[in-house]
Amino acid sequence: MVIAIGVLAALALFGWLIYRGVKDKAVRAHTISYGLSVIAGVFTYAYFLSLNYPQLVKILVSILLGILLIILGALWQRRKASKQGE
Repeated sequence: MVIAIGVLAALALFGWLIYRGVKDKAVRAHTISYGLSVIAGVFTYAYFLSLNYPQLVKILVSILLGILLIILGALWQRRKASKQGE
């Protein structure tokens, strides 16, 4: 069901872009990126719903670990840059 909604949303976005192109109306870049992110969110939601529980937990833990490592790397890089600036 969710995948069908994602497919219909993708078709609606492409149809809307074609309609805007035929009518010679401007399409802003942020509108396209917003539409693509909504469609990607729907497909991601459908993917997570299709997973079994242990696999979902593994993926969520790896995402959280990735976020933690990115934050630690950014903090380390800022500290290193501030020490070199002194």
